Amino acid sequence: MIFSPMDGNGSMSAADVVLDLPLAKMSRAMIEGEVSAEALVDAAIRRIDAVNPTINAVVQLARDEARARAREADLARSRNAVMGVLHGIPMTIKDSLDTAGIVSTGGTLGRKKFIPARDASVVSRLREAGAILIGKTNTPELTLSYQTSNEIYGRTCNPYDLTRTAGGSSGGAAAIVCTGAVPFDIGSDTGGSLRIPAHYCGVVSLKPTEGRVPRTGHIIPFGGHLDRLTTLGPIARFTEDVDLLVRLIAGPDGRDPAVVPMNWREPAAVALESLRIAYHFENGVGRPSAETVAATRGAAGVLREVVAQVDEVIPPPARDASELFANLYAADGGAWRRRLLIAAGTLHKGAEASTSGAGLSASAFSALMEKWDRFRSDMLQCLDAYDVLLCPVTAGPAPLHGAGNPSDFSYTQVFSLTGWPCVVVRCGSNGSLPIGLQIVARPWREDIALRVAAHLERALGGWRKPA
Repeated sequence: MIFSPMDGNGSMSAADVVLDLPLAKMSRAMIEGEVSAEALVDAAIRRIDAVNPTINAVVQLARDEARARAREADLARSRNAVMGVLHGIPMTIKDSLDTAGIVSTGGTLGRKKFIPARDASVVSRLREAGAILIGKTNTPELTLSYQTSNEIYGRTCNPYDLTRTAGGSSGGAAAIVCTGAVPFDIGSDTGGSLRIPAHYCGVVSLKPTEGRVPRTGHIIPFGGHLDRLTTLGPIARFTEDVDLLVRLIAGPDGRDPAVVPMNWREPAAVALESLRIAYHFENGVGRPSAETVAATRGAAGVLREVVAQVDEVIPPPARDASELFANLYAADGGAWRRRLLIAAGTLHKGAEASTSGAGLSASAFSALMEKWDRFRSDMLQCLDAYDVLLCPVTAGPAPLHGAGNPSDFSYTQVFSLTGWPCVVVRCGSNGSLPIGLQIVARPWREDIALRVAAHLERALGGWRKPA
């Protein structure tokens, strides 16, 4: 039976019920004909219409195109032609990623009316799996801020408290997923841009190992001295969903030269009882709130009941991460950022010479790159005795718009510099705002991080839809 979007008396429809399910169950309901793609897309659009005027998370809504794709999906299913595991499932995509036929600004004025001719690689792969794009989500200019606001679309608010930020730069993505309007989005992370919004909005994110997912079609492209920092990954409501999604978007695309064909390991095969966990809430830079300390200790206590070893350990190199991160960004005097703005049309072509800052000398630059490699090596050695690091995402829950201490973000910068996989899952609250934690594993061991995250999700409740 195919259900209509609303039943006869206007109460919650089958599509609304299905839209709250994890992706695997949503897909099963779609493929087995329990709900139509058109009904599911309509339910998502209704929810966006209900919440978006107050949170400003979705900045482009492709209603007509999405409904047309949904009708095509239903027709295909009636002929037993299922495209993939996301057949007929609605999604949004961060506005820093190109989407063919839909305005993609990257938050910068020069691209205010830019309509790409082709999808970013990750978007193309999701469409091939059957997902239906219904909208784009807000991002700060070029994704380069820990709060989400820009001169084109304005500011995104946290669904738990409109006076507070949803984080950045995937703030629009996390905010709309948090409300339950869509099951997932794809964002990016350079210094914490997947992890911080997921923490502030109480959802799940996965920053894969560097080199896992192609960045072709992203506003910050591959290449350059900061190439290792930027990673694409999913934001969703459930740990099992980010596991499913990263499998679909990972692997070489023939364009991003840093991506390697690394096999995916099954989280279900990881034996929790064998794991050694290190945790910390102090890192020598940030000053964690009492609620952040309590959430970290609480999660460590939950794990202590099931794993082999749990120790409180602060990796010594962590205290150097913020300074190293800042020095890398400033190394060329901001020339790489100006090139991005010129390419977008936000700055004129002569801006490179006329506004050039003072970068490092060649010898100082090469010394800085060597320091980065030493940092990465030192951090790897810190992980010799452990399988997982558990720590805060920031020093506290979501701050007021425009507030926040730069040292709060030192917790994510560490693992941007290492390129390690990080899962964020909600593990506590301060009473009204969610608190997520980072579950960090060795390179290419997303399976271990996801296994631990899934256990914490079950034990501590995970995502909860805001009122």
